[in-house]
Amino acid sequence: MALRLSSKLERALTWKIKYISERNFLLIISGIVGIISGLAAVILKETVHFIHHLLTSQEFSENYLQIFYPLIGLVFTVLLAKVLYSEKQLGHAITDILYSISRKSSIMGKSKMYSRLITSAFTVGFGGSAGLESPIVLTGSAIGSNIARIVNLNYKLRTLMIGCGTAGVISAIFNAPIAGLIFSMEVILIEVTVANFIPLLVASVSATLVSIVLLGEDVLFSFKLVDTFNAFDTPLYIALGIICGFTSVYFLSVLHKIEESFKKIKNDYKTVFVGGTILSILIFLVPAVYGEGYAIIKALLNNDHESIVERSIFINVNEINDWILFAYLVAVIFIKAIASSVTIGCGGSGGTFAPSLFLGGVTGYAFAKLINLSELAYISESNFALVGMCGVLCGVQYAPLTAIFLIAELTGGYILFIPLMIVSAISFSTVSYFYPHSIYITELHHRGEYAADDHDKKILSNLKITHLIEKDFKKIHKNALLADLIKVISVSKRNIFPVIDNEDKLTGIVTLDDVREIMFDSTKQEKTKISAIMSVPPAFIEYNENMESVMHKFETSQAWNLPVIKDGKYVGFLSKSRMFSVYRKQLIDQKK
Repeated sequence: MALRLSSKLERALTWKIKYISERNFLLIISGIVGIISGLAAVILKETVHFIHHLLTSQEFSENYLQIFYPLIGLVFTVLLAKVLYSEKQLGHAITDILYSISRKSSIMGKSKMYSRLITSAFTVGFGGSAGLESPIVLTGSAIGSNIARIVNLNYKLRTLMIGCGTAGVISAIFNAPIAGLIFSMEVILIEVTVANFIPLLVASVSATLVSIVLLGEDVLFSFKLVDTFNAFDTPLYIALGIICGFTSVYFLSVLHKIEESFKKIKNDYKTVFVGGTILSILIFLVPAVYGEGYAIIKALLNNDHESIVERSIFINVNEINDWILFAYLVAVIFIKAIASSVTIGCGGSGGTFAPSLFLGGVTGYAFAKLINLSELAYISESNFALVGMCGVLCGVQYAPLTAIFLIAELTGGYILFIPLMIVSAISFSTVSYFYPHSIYITELHHRGEYAADDHDKKILSNLKITHLIEKDFKKIHKNALLADLIKVISVSKRNIFPVIDNEDKLTGIVTLDDVREIMFDSTKQEKTKISAIMSVPPAFIEYNENMESVMHKFETSQAWNLPVIKDGKYVGFLSKSRMFSVYRKQLIDQKK
């Protein structure tokens, strides 16, 4: 069967070369990526909503098992990730995508096309306080990467197809093709030309059409604007931008601290049990942080106060007033950031996209509620909630254009375009002061695995020491004599000889120049020990060292060959000339 499929694919590719131009073929492939990504987004969205409805169909008072659902979902997630997909830590999906582009030539594993669909369904469907967007973005990216590999696209076009998959899933999940397109360009792809823009557009539109055909207008949420933009509210929007910036900083700092805390727990099952228990307690205390939170956003936009405080053990729905609601919303902001961080940090499969929208919506609504209660002015609470969503999404994702156009598309117009721009700009500037890079890029920078801002570094980061090591250098023991070295020289094609001890640890090197003047002296051949003529290399390269550090050692030592060691033991040599040769080949391949 596999041979027949391979043969048919080969014939199809041959036909394509004869009858379809490269440009048109790329548009066809981008459309296919968009359609399949759209289907994946619809499947995940409907699966999670089905699970959520199934588990919460009973009244809270009649189903106390709901308290334990998040823990159960997280346990299933970790079991699936470890047993079926061999993923020790799911982590941030967008970080995985950027890592694949930066270090793995845009090649993503086949299992990633469906693994996060399943794990995120358990995490979020069972009430995990995270978003579906990050897992589905990884799914779409993997779909793009693997389809590109099937049709033999090069690195540059594989990366473009990853962008098409990303654009497709965001477009489909929100029915927002412009936002999907811009998200791919802002977060995933660094260099986008006009020629690349068209395939991204095709993928976005294709995915959106799939979502519309299968789901109609059943998007995560949509809202028709009732109130118009009042220019006199501009100072308040500026204030909201600052508040959204600090809300984003709070969320990012909490996320970082909680993730680092969970990393200190070495047992994965203990980690998920501790995290799941904390999450269940938080949801019991503040039910509004259960799941993605889009139901709460809808309630805010529709001024449905009863749904916002529903199931709260502290607030009686019949006794709620505006001041109590405001206090509750402030508590929700603080608890939601913790709940989402715990969900992601303890091993759950979810992202920060939906929590960002949730925190922004609640922040904007609470701000407007406070202004109205204080009678400083009367402002639209729904408008400020929408603009707040834009502000925090921009601050957390480092994607201001995505945030602006997403809210504009979800509201069906551009009436709020000016306040959206004001708030996103201020929020982004505020967050950038504390965190120069997004959480995804920061993690890769700390690991020395991301260099998209420097083309040379990016190519260097793709080079692997393990693929460059040369092992045909003849070794000599430190206690050997010059006569022994001469025998080694006679069968060697190299002029460098690593000197080792009894444990195969590198103690020095001997070059042909070191012995040229004495090697034919018979007296010295029998009396001179290698340890007496060897020298210490100007630098050593560790087996798993990153290429940027390796290049720095070559530059400072002025050497053309440096030894590679692993736990002190000799492995081989790294040659600057070989590195330059492989670098040049990759540079040519990436320009194709």
